[in-house]
Amino acid sequence: RVTFVLGGPGCGKGTQCSLMVERDDFVHLSAGDLLREEQATDSKDSKLIKDYIKEGKIVPVEITCNLILKAMQKKGMSKKFLIDGFPRNEDNLQGWNKVMNKHANVVQVVFFELSEDIMLERIMKRAETSGRADDNKEAAEKRFNTFKNETMKVIKHFEGKKMVHKVDATGGIEDVYKNLKDGLIV
Repeated sequence: RVTFVLGGPGCGKGTQCSLMVERDDFVHLSAGDLLREEQATDSKDSKLIKDYIKEGKIVPVEITCNLILKAMQKKGMSKKFLIDGFPRNEDNLQGWNKVMNKHANVVQVVFFELSEDIMLERIMKRAETSGRADDNKEAAEKRFNTFKNETMKVIKHFEGKKMVHKVDATGGIEDVYKNLKDGLIV
């Protein structure tokens, strides 16, 4: 059972997923974290991943899906998974359907809604301590554009299937968590 967790950069996906793991027995897989971990290795894909992330671009779907599948298998396929930051575009969605449909069932998409101004504010605050290459204004702008032009199409696809739970992410952590829990399929 998989719930995709989507929203613009800095909207609180990782924070809320951490709470769901702690309180609600989910396993959280962040596509971005898996990619950042892989880029730190000497694998054949690490340099490619590093270049894509630095540019704020979407990593090829085969790489991301294989990392997600490996992580799911490691945790045990019978778990409830939150997959955050994926699929980010229609190519990701098609890749998921091709590689993952036989392994996992998507039950819901959580969409954190937040203004770009607040997302940028949060990213710049996070940049003070995160050490992430993409936590800067320039990369954030590219990621906002990718989100608007690409990820929103994925969200619309799932809205057409009545699978999207919209969460107002403007409040504090506990308020957002309550909004999340109110419409979550567990």
